[in-house]
Amino acid sequence: MGEAADIFYSNGFSKTSHHDSSDQILASHGYHENSSWFEEEIDVDLKWSFAINSVLHKGTSEYQDIVLLDTKRFGKVLVIDGKMQSAEVDEFIYHECLIHPALLCHPNPSTVFIMGGGEGSAAREALKHTSVDKVVMCDIDQEVVDFCRRYLPANKQAFCNKRLHLVINDAKAELEQRNEKFDIIVGDLADPVEGGPCYQLYTKSFYDQILKPKLNHNGIFVTQAGPAGVFTHKEVFSSIYNTIKQVFKYVLAYTAHVPSFADTWGWVMASDQPFFIDVEEIDHKIEKRISGELLYLNGASLLSSTILNKTLSKTLKNETHVYTEEDARFIHGHGVAYRV
Repeated sequence: MGEAADIFYSNGFSKTSHHDSSDQILASHGYHENSSWFEEEIDVDLKWSFAINSVLHKGTSEYQDIVLLDTKRFGKVLVIDGKMQSAEVDEFIYHECLIHPALLCHPNPSTVFIMGGGEGSAAREALKHTSVDKVVMCDIDQEVVDFCRRYLPANKQAFCNKRLHLVINDAKAELEQRNEKFDIIVGDLADPVEGGPCYQLYTKSFYDQILKPKLNHNGIFVTQAGPAGVFTHKEVFSSIYNTIKQVFKYVLAYTAHVPSFADTWGWVMASDQPFFIDVEEIDHKIEKRISGELLYLNGASLLSSTILNKTLSKTLKNETHVYTEEDARFIHGHGVAYRV
């Protein structure tokens, strides 16, 4: 694999491998070579399960357990701490929706900062924009980045792109210490889970005091915002939306169904400049600005994704919860692979 991407270790964390204990730790999560199903607990009375061909690779880092599964339905599936992160057959839906709306709504995006995104798919999509000169991808976990570089060949070209600057650091600390500003800031973070490393990056204080000052004029912030289904959108989606609305003048929520997540997923885009989404204009920008093919997003699908059903619209309108470190909401559940 090429070495074109610059890698910076800003936090001084040790790169010592913990693989010697991976079998023991992963066994405690129920991952075994002869397991035949993956099961994720969505709620106390609801589980999502699909068949596994094999466990391709497994490891553990200072922060989390990492597993790559070969599945019958979804191809290669990346699982971190027992929670599905992405699936080979449909990850393009999530990552195209995360990246392209913000870049297409910006008049001329040149610099992008990605919080998280260790698997490289968000960077891959951002680098399709010919106007982009620099993508900074900041992930706290070197082991996850190394794992994905090695075992997810679809993102090989992104990691080898000279416009990509890979930083190993906490995203909050990295933004605080940087003097530069960005046209686009992306939150490709893990869902907020109790005790996890990411939930502080969904708080009002982080958005207001650290993130927003790092945006250029006309800058746009976008983040994944968790499940947005009729029965799941109150977990964190509505709260993240309302929290961002306290910080930015213009806020837009949008959704798409991701089959491997077994749910509709949500994103929130925000700026102090208004958004204009015109189907023909978006299609024109895709044709002129983007090198390579988009598999999911076009002008019509982007516009339709912003039209929320009555249940979601009512909840977002009436939501009062603001995300803080003292008063946070969390995603439920952890996944396991089990033997039939």
